[in-house]
Amino acid sequence: MSDPAGQPATTRLNKRMAELGLCSRREADDWIARGWVRVDGQVAPMGLQVAPGARIEVDPRARGQQRQQVTILLHKPVGYVSGQAEDGYQPAVTLVQARSHWPGDPARIRFAPAQLRGLAPAGRLDIDSTGLLVLTQDGRVARQLIGEDSTIDKEYLVRVSYGTVAREVQAAFPAAQLARLRHGLSLDGRPLKPAQVDWQNPEQLRFVLNEGRKRQIRRMCELVGLKVVGLKRVRIGRVRLGELPQGMWRYLGEGERF
Repeated sequence: MSDPAGQPATTRLNKRMAELGLCSRREADDWIARGWVRVDGQVAPMGLQVAPGARIEVDPRARGQQRQQVTILLHKPVGYVSGQAEDGYQPAVTLVQARSHWPGDPARIRFAPAQLRGLAPAGRLDIDSTGLLVLTQDGRVARQLIGEDSTIDKEYLVRVSYGTVAREVQAAFPAAQLARLRHGLSLDGRPLKPAQVDWQNPEQLRFVLNEGRKRQIRRMCELVGLKVVGLKRVRIGRVRLGELPQGMWRYLGEGERF
């Protein structure tokens, strides 16, 4: 893309660094302020606009700081909100304590209070849902999971009822409505992306989604006459909830990738 004069369009340095996967925009601003970023050999000032071919170099101290950032996998119970406290309910991050660190965690990282600084949820999980919630200090992880261009899918197990039918729901639920769950529904006037939806057992559906609209699965089910009785997220990308007990957490391991 070029401007009318035929020159390549420039991009703000912090945005370009995020696009390249070097860091989050917030981290980029911090590194630039510390003088840790050079563009074409020169220390970069705040607000610099860079051309697509600009050579961006980052001071090793920034990389060292980044390596100390943690990503935490929490098995969220019902009754906790993902983000800020609301209506008297506690945020899930309050469960990240030394005593709730899963003893089976294979990662050899010691818990330290500094790991709570800037620890934020990368995605939401409703107050009445359980399962895998990611909390991270690493802006690259947050961008990968919740950025506009994220392609990470998420898997859920969803117990449902259909009208007065609470057992053998699969037999009572029309196949045409299952097809609508997979593709054809809209929320807030916008069509949903295709989803994988299949029966796991007569009372439980498995959903695999590529987007995360607010209360999406519950609202999708309502549109086809189903009521969600229980909802559990069991996978995000390549990372599974596995044997992590409810209310406990572990670190994302060095070799694990979403």
